[in-house]
Amino acid sequence: MNLKPETLQRIDEVITHYPVKRSATLPLLHLIQEDVGYLPEGTAEWVAAKLEIEPINVHGVITFYPMFRQKPIGRRHIRVCRTLSCALTGGYKVCDTLKEEFNAELGEVSPDGEVTIEFVECLASCGSGPVAMVDDELHERLTPEKARELAAQIRAESAIRASAAAASA
Repeated sequence: MNLKPETLQRIDEVITHYPVKRSATLPLLHLIQEDVGYLPEGTAEWVAAKLEIEPINVHGVITFYPMFRQKPIGRRHIRVCRTLSCALTGGYKVCDTLKEEFNAELGEVSPDGEVTIEFVECLASCGSGPVAMVDDELHERLTPEKARELAAQIRAESAIRASAAAASA
């Protein structure tokens, strides 16, 4: 596993917080995903060895919790709520608009590598739906038109970032 030295240090430190090593499974998986962006192949075996448990126990955790990603995502992560209140107020139309704007299917990386769009269960903003979360920023009361504006904003931020990167190269 190719992790940053800081992550390896945090992993070793986190394990000491638990009287039973296996209890550190979730925190370790979160630390790895935070460092790498997803849980690459071999993660279950690496964590299992670190915690002195069987890999199947870690694999079960990885596959049970939907917040763990087993493949890379785009630079920007768009999550659209699909629970009842958001669905009734247009969440599916918002999601379809975003998929169209970025030419992306659910759970896949857009052709430009910029975004991954996912439907998720409840973003805890039922009174202001439909809602979507872009990375850690919540966007409320979305409509297809507002979703197009949001997509344009994401593309503009991407262009600025690309220009800045080209200028510093």
